[in-house]
Amino acid sequence: MPRHRRGWAMGGGPHHGERHSPLKTSMLEPALLVLLREKPRHGYTLLNDLDALGMGTMHPSMVYRTLREMEDLAWVQSDWDTTQTQGPPRRTYNLTQQGEEVLQNWKNELENSQTFIKLLLEKISAK
Repeated sequence: MPRHRRGWAMGGGPHHGERHSPLKTSMLEPALLVLLREKPRHGYTLLNDLDALGMGTMHPSMVYRTLREMEDLAWVQSDWDTTQTQGPPRRTYNLTQQGEEVLQNWKNELENSQTFIKLLLEKISAK
């Protein structure tokens, strides 16, 4: 595994613009849950919608791995969409009731983290 996580905040490096901060990467799970709460989506659509949400371009393997893990936990379920007229069938992911409960837990965690982040920002800004 590359040793860039700890030194991420130093910036620079040949791949710096391509990497996501560990904080943003940890937001992938709740971001996917939020998007799937809005409506069922295909994986490729989720990639585009994550970018539009402000996550940036996420590596597809990271997104699909997270979707598989969430499906194993019964937070999302997928079905094959065979109604397309072109191309192979694609998986459509949707949020389950358990996923909705997890999303509410994420909401609480994000609210607590928001308070902590605000305090850190104030301390960083104070000289």
